[in-house]
Amino acid sequence: MDIATCQFLERLPNLPIADSWAPVDATSDALVEVPLLGQVSAGMPIEACLDSATLQVPSRMVRRNTYALKVCGNSMIDCNIFDGDVIIIERQESAENGETAVVMINDQEVTLKKLYIEKNGVRLQPANETMPPIFLKNSDIRVLGLVMGVARQEEMAA
Repeated sequence: MDIATCQFLERLPNLPIADSWAPVDATSDALVEVPLLGQVSAGMPIEACLDSATLQVPSRMVRRNTYALKVCGNSMIDCNIFDGDVIIIERQESAENGETAVVMINDQEVTLKKLYIEKNGVRLQPANETMPPIFLKNSDIRVLGLVMGVARQEEMAA
């Protein structure tokens, strides 16, 4: 991803994710390399496969355990996360109800969804009304991190 043609969006706290994106001026902030660890599905879960590339992002978007994943699919479009975007993730092992998280299913597949804890287990909810939720047992999933930002190619930026 060419940094010169990239728009960065930072997640603002305490707002619903669909309304919480603020542009970050990459020219006024030092750039920091974060690992681009591969792809995450925003649709049907895909097999987890690690990559070893890096991505330069504004330092204000980097915390302690930050990494990036390329989004494949359209299940999160109502959260302003689109196919081809690169999401900036803060590694965490838990998520609050309703947070947008990268989740590993059965130690094999990775997906990006809103996570809801329910009486009978966990619901992974797409942010696209045309797609159904995924229902799983708590023991079937592991939270890998939370979405903190987006890097988007300029020609895709709205």
